Amino acid sequence: MLKQVFATLSMLLLVSAAPAQEGPRQLKPGWNLFSKDQDIQLGKEAAAQVEQQMAVIQNQELTAYVRRIGDKLAAAPEAGGFPYTFKVVNDKSINAFALPGGPAFVHTGLLTAADNEAQVAGVLAHEISHVALRHGTNQASKANLIQLPALLAGGLLGKSGSMLGQLSQLGIGLGANSVLLKFSRNAERDADLLGTRLMAAAGYNPIEMARFFEKLEAEGGSRGPQFLSDHPNPGNRVKAVEAEIRYLPQRSYTTGDGTAFTRVRKLVAALPPPPARPAAQAGGTAAGGTTAGGTAAGAPALPDLRPSRGVREYRGAGYTFSYPDNWQVVSEAQAPTVTVAPRAGLVQGGDGTAIGAGLVAGFQTGRGDLRTDTTELVRQMISSNPGMQVASTKDARVDGQPALLVTLQTKSPFAGETEIDTMAAVERPGGLFYLVLIAPRSALANLQPAYNAILGSIRFTK
Repeated sequence: MLKQVFATLSMLLLVSAAPAQEGPRQLKPGWNLFSKDQDIQLGKEAAAQVEQQMAVIQNQELTAYVRRIGDKLAAAPEAGGFPYTFKVVNDKSINAFALPGGPAFVHTGLLTAADNEAQVAGVLAHEISHVALRHGTNQASKANLIQLPALLAGGLLGKSGSMLGQLSQLGIGLGANSVLLKFSRNAERDADLLGTRLMAAAGYNPIEMARFFEKLEAEGGSRGPQFLSDHPNPGNRVKAVEAEIRYLPQRSYTTGDGTAFTRVRKLVAALPPPPARPAAQAGGTAAGGTTAGGTAAGAPALPDLRPSRGVREYRGAGYTFSYPDNWQVVSEAQAPTVTVAPRAGLVQGGDGTAIGAGLVAGFQTGRGDLRTDTTELVRQMISSNPGMQVASTKDARVDGQPALLVTLQTKSPFAGETEIDTMAAVERPGGLFYLVLIAPRSALANLQPAYNAILGSIRFTK
């Protein structure tokens, strides 16, 4: 994926961690366009979709066991008072997830991987914390600053049909890399800290949460268990949890009911194999379905990236160009640098928002020599994107001016895709003008006519 060496996505990227401070960190939900009631409605709709697509277990004993742990954790005031539900999914991958508003699902693979009940409680406490801190809709709010306010201000969201259906038109769904379910390291840190407090309040030893995450890292690293693919490690979890415990009232902790835990593991071992799911469903579930390489297992097809026939004009500082009118200006820095993309071309990940399809344009200071300055810009791009390679460089003309067209390829934020980046560079009085066109390889044929038109529409105004 093309990681920005330019400051074009600063509005959408997640803020860095705050400096260390004395005393426990104050944890509260961030800025959000959604109300708590809308979180709950969205979660109910998404849970219904999950239950259609995943093998939710009907075994009463298994369900009651997970519900007992979850209810104990959710009873704490810090859990936010959401209507939490807890269900078990017959899936051997090590994973769990919670939807906005409270529905939580635990994979049987996680029950098998845990060493004790407190480790199961640790994962549930972590997931409950994401709900209580409203991380999913917080991210959706930041990623959809243009359309959401109009929907919410008019009271339209969810009023005329499914809220989830309406949000899916904005690129907010339950598939791989869903903005609702893939969190930043800052969000993971806060979920660890709040999870520590929830565990302590329920009587579980909080250090077991960190030990379980550490165990998963040791067994497979971030490319191993699915849980860690969706929940990036915010740092030394054991050390952070130990530090948080020091702020909590002293009390005796437990690792849980060992007898019940052993019984549950036997029940899981006796379950029939999980039913095979069609590939289209496997990648479209809320679980995200990442594999060892970070690619979605059975990932859904690319979203519809086809450009419209109508165009709009963007006017920058010293240049203009036209772009499809179903794209939008996502962000602008104070310098004349802009990102324009279809909503479906923006992909949410643990480190923020990546551009899977669209363009970035602006100026780069240089020495006034086209080849030298272009080479330096390409070097910066490769330095910021490990694995990126130059495929070709050729001479061209843009608005009658000498230009270089550089084609690069790298890993796309879309699962299993290779990204093709085509950069046009022109030396101008204000520095090196560049425009980078970004596309997944399998969608390039559909996007190429629009990309050619964009390049042909570039005009320099000074």
